[in-house]
Amino acid sequence: MAKKGGWAAFPHDNSEFVYEGASLKKNWARLHEGDAEAFPTNKAVEEAWRLFHAGDFQGAFDTGIAAGLDGYNAANKAACIYNNYLETSDAKKQKAYEEIAARCEELQTAQKKNANAFYWHAYALGRYGQLIGVAKALTQGIGGKVRTSLETAIKLDAKHADAHIALGTFNAEVIEKVGAMIGKMTYGVSKETAVEMYEKALKLNPDSAIARTEMADGLYKLFGDKKMKDVEKLYGEAAAMTPADAMECLDIEAAKAEME
Repeated sequence: MAKKGGWAAFPHDNSEFVYEGASLKKNWARLHEGDAEAFPTNKAVEEAWRLFHAGDFQGAFDTGIAAGLDGYNAANKAACIYNNYLETSDAKKQKAYEEIAARCEELQTAQKKNANAFYWHAYALGRYGQLIGVAKALTQGIGGKVRTSLETAIKLDAKHADAHIALGTFNAEVIEKVGAMIGKMTYGVSKETAVEMYEKALKLNPDSAIARTEMADGLYKLFGDKKMKDVEKLYGEAAAMTPADAMECLDIEAAKAEME
């Protein structure tokens, strides 16, 4: 089912994810364990986040953009999650990720200490790189930008669990493409760093399904069948989790599909 403007509607029951009134602030810490986003002081931005958690990604995007720079994190997160899970056109995804990265760069200039301006920049470029192929992305210098933005996000907020996950995945993907030796010499990545980042993310956000599935994928990229027991355990844990919002619902449904 498509909404106006071509965005597909959230495909699951969202009745548990509607945080009306004060309930959004009450549940904020749990909802933002992953990205460490601060509760907004602007009512329009608050509404953008409310729409995001309920699975109205287009509404969250439009409301966030209309709110100006302070609404960019909500808009960018909505666009990232929508394009990752619900958009079917690779061409539309590529364009969306380019636009997200550009908005993030605008936000980085205006708000130099905004960790999520750097995190969503890395996320968008990372997903863009996956679409065009990791090897091609590395030759275009995208890998360096992803790494720099993730390291900046962590420097600005050491408790940013999602940035730790993404940095683990960055290490794993580079090693899978170019090997451990070239990866270490050229891009400064290592298997040890990947595992350390995943473990730190899970410590920071024990409620995260995506931390488990990304770690599972990363372990398989790094160690293959040798880590299959750990991979299956992590996917099993992710699939059994209870979502707190629409994004987590999509994360868990993806884990269930992988299990099947």
